[in-house]
Amino acid sequence: MNQTKEKEWIDEQGHKVPAIHVGKHLKLAEQGAAKLLKEAIFISKRMNAYKLLIDEISNSVIEATAKSFKGRKPTEKGNYTWFNFDRSVKIEVSISDRIVFDDILIQMCKEKLFAYIDKTLTSNEIFIKSIVQNAFATSKGKLDANKVINLTRYRKDIEHEDFQEALNLLESSIRRPSSTKYFKIYERNADGSYQFINLNFSSI
Repeated sequence: MNQTKEKEWIDEQGHKVPAIHVGKHLKLAEQGAAKLLKEAIFISKRMNAYKLLIDEISNSVIEATAKSFKGRKPTEKGNYTWFNFDRSVKIEVSISDRIVFDDILIQMCKEKLFAYIDKTLTSNEIFIKSIVQNAFATSKGKLDANKVINLTRYRKDIEHEDFQEALNLLESSIRRPSSTKYFKIYERNADGSYQFINLNFSSI
C-alpha cells in the first residue's frame, strides 16, 4: 500500500507501472486507503485489547462477589450484570451458544415432519403445519436455529409417533461448537436512565 512516493507503482497483477501514468484519482485512493487501513488496524487492536480487559475485570468482579457472599461463580452459560459503587456505570455480560445442525439428521427430521403434516394431521393438530413450514423456511440458505428448536415445545401437545420421532432426530442433530461472550457498558444519565455506549462501528 501507499506507493505515492515511488517512481514505479505495482498493480494487482504485479506489473510495474510508471507513476506518471497513474491518474490523480488513483493516487488519492492509494493514499486514502493506506491511511484508513492503518487506522483500522490500530482500532482493531485497541478493541481486542478492550474486550480482553472488560472480560478480565468482569471475571474478577464476579469472582470477588461470589467469594464475599460465599457463593459460586455463575456458570459460563450464565448472563449477569454488575455496577460500580454509585451505580453510575453498568456492565452487562451475556454468553450465547452458536447452534448448528447435523446435516443428515436435520434433513431426516425435516422429511419426517413434512410427511407427517402432509398426510396424518388430525383436525386438532392442523395448527402445527404452518409452524413447521415457517420453522424450516430458510434465509440466505440458512435455517433459523431458534425457530427449529422451538418445535420441541409441542412435544407434549402432539403424541403422534412420527412427530415424536422427528423431534428426537431434531434434538440429536443439535450441535453447539462454540460460545460467544458479549459485553455492553452503560453510563447513567442525570434522569437515572442508562445510556448505552455503542462500540458497534456500523451503528455509530
